[in-house]
Amino acid sequence: MVVESGLPTVTNDQIAELLEQVADRLEAQHANIYRIDAYRAGATVVRNHPDSIQDLALSEGRAALDALPQIGSSLSGSIDEIAHTGKLRMLERLEGRLSPVELFKTVPGIGEELAERIHRELGIDTLEALELAAHDGRLDEVGGFGPRRLEAVRDILATMLARSARGRARRFDELERIGATIAKPEAAADKPEVELLLDVDREYRSKVAADELPRIAPRRNNPERAAWLPIMHSLRDGWHFTALFSNTDRAHQLGRLRDWVVIYYERDGHEGQCTVVTEYRGPKTGQRVVRGREDESP
Repeated sequence: MVVESGLPTVTNDQIAELLEQVADRLEAQHANIYRIDAYRAGATVVRNHPDSIQDLALSEGRAALDALPQIGSSLSGSIDEIAHTGKLRMLERLEGRLSPVELFKTVPGIGEELAERIHRELGIDTLEALELAAHDGRLDEVGGFGPRRLEAVRDILATMLARSARGRARRFDELERIGATIAKPEAAADKPEVELLLDVDREYRSKVAADELPRIAPRRNNPERAAWLPIMHSLRDGWHFTALFSNTDRAHQLGRLRDWVVIYYERDGHEGQCTVVTEYRGPKTGQRVVRGREDESP
């Protein structure tokens, strides 16, 4: 096996094991049976492949993974992430482990202490927000970032976000607005309509109120390791949604723990996340809105 310098070596069995763990978590959380079966079938394909899947991903990219039998765009994205990092953020999210600090630590060059400062001082919790901060000058103000490290983080984030199909038109527009130099995607990636996201939010909060959802024990802000965080999986219009309350430090500090609902979505390799909140000011006071897309909310 030939692996790029600095990358962890990941065997086919190890990739398959992570995919099977995803299937197990999805099943325990009452996700769509077809999605569960897809991850289990993908694990079998990877485990039985005669060549190194990691080598295939690193040398030939996502297209080669897409060409494997029973491997669709969603699975190929997961496999590609494992091949490059040795980890799978989706699994960490399903296990309640992926806090903003843990997410930022997946970026080479950002350790525990620096990730904590970024989250605390800038109040951001996604890689897209981190990339924007790296270009608009806010990240410069966080101690520990010299010019070389800042440039390296910009390059790494551009690669990570493009690889995970998150280089959407909105990301480009935000970066272009502040004068950052970044290649524009050939076409805007899909994202769910606001009405669909708000409907998922309504379903989630309704099922929470009726105590109809399985609960996970998040690693963060949960010293007793209690399984208190409701999680919901839903399939609508071809989109796979995962919804759960925001468990960030900021949500706890502002008393919005059961108001802020984080929704992850994925379809045909296009993935992302958003937060639905109650608006507390302006003409939409009292209404549920998708943060960052308030103008699109009905």
